[in-house]
Parts: sequence; structure tokens; C-alpha cells
Amino acid sequence: MWFHAVSVGEVLQLEPMISECRRLWPSLQILVTTTTATGHRLACERFVDCHVDWFPLDFSWAVHRALRRIRPDLVVLVELELWPNFILAAHRKGIPLALVNGRVSESSFAGYRRLRWLFSRLLSRFDQLVAQNTIYAERLEELGGAPQHIQVSGSIKYDRIETRRDNPDTQELAASLGIAQRSPVFVAGSTQDPEERLAIEAWAIARQTHPDLRLVLVPRHPERFDEVAETVVSMGHPLLRRSRVTEQTALQTNSPVVLLDSVGELAACWGLADVAFVGGSLTNRGGQNMIEPAAYGPAVLFGPNTQNFQDVVDDLLERGGARGVLRTGRRWPPGSSNCSTTPPTAAALGEAARRFGSSHDRGPPDHSGKS
Repeated sequence: MWFHAVSVGEVLQLEPMISECRRLWPSLQILVTTTTATGHRLACERFVDCHVDWFPLDFSWAVHRALRRIRPDLVVLVELELWPNFILAAHRKGIPLALVNGRVSESSFAGYRRLRWLFSRLLSRFDQLVAQNTIYAERLEELGGAPQHIQVSGSIKYDRIETRRDNPDTQELAASLGIAQRSPVFVAGSTQDPEERLAIEAWAIARQTHPDLRLVLVPRHPERFDEVAETVVSMGHPLLRRSRVTEQTALQTNSPVVLLDSVGELAACWGLADVAFVGGSLTNRGGQNMIEPAAYGPAVLFGPNTQNFQDVVDDLLERGGARGVLRTGRRWPPGSSNCSTTPPTAAALGEAARRFGSSHDRGPPDHSGKS
């Protein structure tokens, strides 16, 4: 079975699926391919019992050679990874194709509709199109997916969602970074330029009333780690980098700002947060996954651009478990940090967010046969 996950986020989504495949078919040979270096490195770490390789270049000769060499019984693509030559070649060879956790955001859909002639040709080749929700399913059908092959499963990101702050990964991370159990922590995750600078400014304001508040920055793109480190230092703040932590430095550190310059640890890091800012929402990216931070019960913050996860955002706001922090897109107003400077407000937001996460936690699959 061939699974393709373009990068880190998609690789993480594969974990529950591959785990279930291993349970059902212990002798199944599994190939996991990626297209980014960070995704490839994480796949090698997470799937030690699978073969991990690079996805072939989408040239006819390359995909034909790869399919002839691997001869998969099934190809599974995550979200909406459509490689025309690969999909058409697999279909011609009679290899079943499946798309899982399918997502078509509102902004993407507007552009895809103009290329419906292409998407229809590709989506019609899939034997199974599994969408996260009914809206995405309808968009897949409008783009050319066969209705009888489309189904809704919910988001894989809800599977085995972590809600306990005392889970081993979060505890290990806290110990490594020298973060005491009662230390208030502001995590800004999946950030892009200029969100780190804005987060630092908001944290500095909050620290005037909460001097022990620590800030953890988690840039979305690893290639920006050094750039973000320079930003922190240039703004006059001591910095601890995760990549340079040893057991001794963790015990001695009192750095108020931490840069999580590692790959695959954001999910555990959200468990440290009393206040969580979800990045990509002050830029035109459209936001990032709000589910993981919300499940731990911090106060969840984000900017105005959240169209990529609008259904999740609407649900969080309706339940009172999150707060938008920016309206103009130019600055992060001091008033927006109220949830970090007013503990009762943070606690109320966090409890609502935790209930949101718990209500969506599907947990491990039920194999009991009971309905």
C-alpha cells in the first residue's frame, strides 16, 4: 500500500491510518512518500516499520518507472494532492486510487472551479474520495468527482486527539525546556512572518502584569528558524533554542523566550499553553489547524484570516472557546492580550475550548463490533 503525504502535517495525519493498517494486516508492506525534506525526516522517525521514500517527479517517464517498480495494490493521497501524470498513469495501470481527509477551502475552490476541466479529469479517476465534511464533499463533486465514490468521514485530525496535558510527549518537552508545571505559557504556533514579532510584542505587554509568563515560538517553516531567532534577539530578549538544549541547560535556563526549532513537536507543545495563538491567520495563508491546541484547554487566539479552517473556527467561536485578536491585519492591539493578562478570562476561554476538543475526540477506532 502506497501512502503519499506531501509534508509534516500530512505525515502526522497518516499515523492513525497506518496504525490501523498494521493492526488489520500485520504483514502488509507499506510505502510512505513525501515531497519535502522535513516531511521525509519526520516520516523516517514515525514509520520505522515502513519503507519511506521520495515521491517521484510528476513526469510521465518518472511515474511510469516508479509504478512499474513498486507495483502498489492501492495508492492513498492525503488532503488534495493531485499529480496529473501520476494519477492518470496509476489509473491506466488499474491501480485503485483513494483520497483521504479531502479538503477544499473556500479560497482554493474559487480557483479550482476555473480549472474544472482539469480537476474533473483527475478526480473522476479516483475509486474513493473521502472528505472531511459535507461542504468539502459537495465541492469535490462539483469539481468532477463521481458522487458514488464520495463519502464524508470527518477530519483525521480528530482521531486520537490528545486532551491530557500530562501526556508523555508534553511532559518530556516541558522538562527539556525547563518549564515548571505552574509556569504560565504563551505558545505561538505555526507562525509566519510577521506573526512572531507581533506575538513577541503582545507577550511583552502581558509580561508587565505577569512577569513569569514565558513565550514559546513555533515557526511553521524550518527554514525560518534562524531568522526568527535573530528577531527575538534583536528585540532584546534572551532566547533558548530547542535544538541546543541539553539536560544541563534545561536545568539552568530561565530564558523567557523559547524557539521550538524542531519538527513534529508542535502537537506536544500545545499542551504547555495557557494561551495559544494559531498562526497563518494574520497573513493571507488562511490559518492553521485549531483542533490540537483547543483540545488541551488553553485560551485560543487567531487573526481574521481563517478561511482554511472556517468550520472549526465558527464552532470554537460559537462555544466561546476562542477569540479573534486582530481586525486590521497591521498590528496586534494591546487589548487583544486581555486573555493572557486576565486569568479568569483565559480560564473561561480555555474550558470552553477544552469542551470543544473533547466533543470532537473520536479516540482510537472501536473494534468491538458494538454500535
